[in-house]
Amino acid sequence: MENRAGRKIKTGIGNSEYTCFIPAPLPLQNPTIQYDDEMIYLISEANRYIGRLDEVTDTLISPSYFVYMYARKEATLSSQIEGTRATFSDLIKAEAGMADEVPNDVKEIENYVKATRYGFERLETLPLSLRLIREIHGILMEGVRGENKTPGEFRKSQNWIGGYSINTASYVPPSIDHLNSCLDNFERFMHENDKLSPLVKAALIHSQFEMIHPFLDGNGRVGRLLIAFYLAANNILHKPTLYLSKFIKHNQQAYYDCLYNIHAQGDYETWIKFFLTGIIETAREAVEIARSITALREEDLKKITAMGRTSENALVIYEGLFDKTTISIEEATAKLDISVATSGRLLERLCEEGILSNFDNRKRKKVFIYKRYIDAFNKD
Repeated sequence: MENRAGRKIKTGIGNSEYTCFIPAPLPLQNPTIQYDDEMIYLISEANRYIGRLDEVTDTLISPSYFVYMYARKEATLSSQIEGTRATFSDLIKAEAGMADEVPNDVKEIENYVKATRYGFERLETLPLSLRLIREIHGILMEGVRGENKTPGEFRKSQNWIGGYSINTASYVPPSIDHLNSCLDNFERFMHENDKLSPLVKAALIHSQFEMIHPFLDGNGRVGRLLIAFYLAANNILHKPTLYLSKFIKHNQQAYYDCLYNIHAQGDYETWIKFFLTGIIETAREAVEIARSITALREEDLKKITAMGRTSENALVIYEGLFDKTTISIEEATAKLDISVATSGRLLERLCEEGILSNFDNRKRKKVFIYKRYIDAFNKD
């Protein structure tokens, strides 16, 4: 069976025979992507919202931390799609040293954050490539579920999606004999100057990666990260603040249906429209979050200005919260070079003003948190 997305072939011998899918090389040829009025409109809207997101992010007091917080939220949601139960709050608590024990679920999210940061730093010296993809995968899978499934290496055995065996699977990716040629074409396509809309190309990169399914585990997480890496590598966004995991998590069945219909029917257009809709919704929400943070800062600065003699020290503490949302009395003492008692009173005063909150913990070290800033990101 064959359609423009690829073909099914039989492989193996006798009782070991099975059918797998070999994706067609990109860019599509027979036919190429069909642009109707709806898709043209979605491309235009997606580009408009991405431009707006770039503008509003640049106005933030600490855009780098906004980017980092967004990466952590993405890490949480992307990991939850794969069955992780840990929450954004669990991650924040672990990072603040407030967890008695870091659950393995949180470690998966922490790995995702590390992989995200590593990937964007690596893109400054290394093109988006199969090598970088393997490196990212190695970081994602280190010391967590799937660590025994060759982290950082493309698979050397067959995998499948759904079903209790390869013969009942809903999808069987390319066999090992075809994997390298599929990956070679995939890498060439990422760098090909084919005059495709970059957003359409990002959609195709994701769907092609998921059809190839080159790792024994972690393909979904790597595939979602590839979207952000591609947009950054091609200067579609100047700062990596656009991640689709929340949209995918909220529309999970539609996401799976779209990807299924590519290899089953060759229907790329429905997937691309779904992807572009996700870009629009995600960018719009990110703009709203950035604006809410700007409004929150203005409101809090008014409170700090009215604090009288302590306002100068309070402002130093406050500005630092945009780079790290938790602070202990010890940290405040060192930062301000004042007594422990004075810094404790200052942090308690910031709590009274509704700026800081006490971080619930069982340890002796008292920690305060800029909860309203975190809450801006913590909406599902």
